[in-house]
Amino acid sequence: MKQNNTQIIILFFTMIVVLMGFGMVIPILPFYIEAFGATGKDLGVLLSIFSVMQFIFAPIWGSLSDRYGRKPILMIGVVGNAFSLLLFGLSTQLWMMFVARALGGILSAATLPTAMAFISDSTDEEHRGGGMGVIGAAMGVGMVFGPAIGGWMTDMSLSGPFFLGAGLSVFAVILMFFLLPESLPESERDMNISLKGPQISEMGKAIVGPMGIIFFMAFIVSFAMTNFEGVFSLFADHRFGFDAKQVGTIMAVVGFIGAIVQGALTGPATRNLGEENVIKISLIGSVVGFLIMLIPTEGFGIYLTVGIFMIFNSMLRPAIASLISKKAESNQGIAMGLNNAFMSAGRIIG
Repeated sequence: MKQNNTQIIILFFTMIVVLMGFGMVIPILPFYIEAFGATGKDLGVLLSIFSVMQFIFAPIWGSLSDRYGRKPILMIGVVGNAFSLLLFGLSTQLWMMFVARALGGILSAATLPTAMAFISDSTDEEHRGGGMGVIGAAMGVGMVFGPAIGGWMTDMSLSGPFFLGAGLSVFAVILMFFLLPESLPESERDMNISLKGPQISEMGKAIVGPMGIIFFMAFIVSFAMTNFEGVFSLFADHRFGFDAKQVGTIMAVVGFIGAIVQGALTGPATRNLGEENVIKISLIGSVVGFLIMLIPTEGFGIYLTVGIFMIFNSMLRPAIASLISKKAESNQGIAMGLNNAFMSAGRIIG
């Protein structure tokens, strides 16, 4: 480690709080918009708007973090997440939800690539995979408690989880302001980096360059997970008659498995096998997991098959991010911004 492990721990807990707010939304969003008379197509558009905005703005935020440091950009992303969740919870018409999601995509796009760049600043190459696994584990822990809380709160109010998520994001900003140090010294900042949009030309160069296959993997993994997250609630409802509580419980199981795998296994796996081999094994296992998810006809079977899928899938994102970070060497914010742009493209199409 290049810096104190305390910084990574603080970032870990901060990201848990942020992602709990995100996780609360997943199991209830389809049921929430149906209360406004929306359809599955509306849900797809709603998810796509968020991803389109992230696709456009993630590279901008990544380059800004290389110029001005990680901490202020992280704080902007978390404040934006809180504001968008608050607006979503206050929405009384469908168009207001679209505005809230678009704004959330613009501002929260600053969070993940900057957090990954923070990890890149704070770890050496040997521990880079484990550091990215910390972010993945935080996402997993957030996905344990977030969906469960969101699903269980539906008895009180469908909009309640959005307000709670906004409050948790505000709490995360306070934690970062007082406890999280800056990871990028002023002497290492690049003030000459120009700000561009979604960097279509840069993405084109990246996809045909030496790192093209890695960025393509980031796209494919995001595409697949969007299919899973976007339709699973409706799939579970139509096939098994699950309500928001039961979907939230499944998502909690998914998050728990993801947190354990990413937090405990990603680091040792990437150090012993290398990122390339971890990616290959995880991709094969994810394909099998997706296919067997179609087999169950009762509730226990879906828990089992989703669990198998997550065991393999959980290590993909941190392994890919670690490999990109190692090959990028410098300008980690731009590299992680491009990584997030390819992930956003996968979410849009997915």
